[in-house]
Amino acid sequence: MKKIAVINGVNLDRLGKREPQIYGSATLGDLCSMLDARAKELGVELVHFQSNHEGEIVDKIAELSDAGVRLGIINPAAFSHTSVALRDCIAGNEIKFVEVHISNIYTREEFRHNSITAPACVGVISGLGFGGYLAALDFLAGR
Repeated sequence: MKKIAVINGVNLDRLGKREPQIYGSATLGDLCSMLDARAKELGVELVHFQSNHEGEIVDKIAELSDAGVRLGIINPAAFSHTSVALRDCIAGNEIKFVEVHISNIYTREEFRHNSITAPACVGVISGLGFGGYLAALDFLAGR
């Protein structure tokens, strides 16, 4: 069975509590449940991981790559705008990631308009809420 990593970065454990006018009222648990249901329909297995710590995300990506995972969805959150280490990790491992952002980063503060991690990914989805994760999952399941 095809395994797909779902990596969520900084502050995404606060979904449902943090800025609901931007991110909505659903939680990270709700997101994971929704994705697991779709994965079951698609016949793929998901591996979920969330951390507020850059190094833990880097370590997890390397661990998953070494274990043979080749596809992933990543929401680096604020790390997408700041982390050269995460960008290098994405580029330097064998997992093909789709970068997802719940909000439209291009309608927010100007510093959010540039993602340094996006060029290391096979695609980017921004502004579709949790639907962006579903679109990424559908895309990757068909690869």
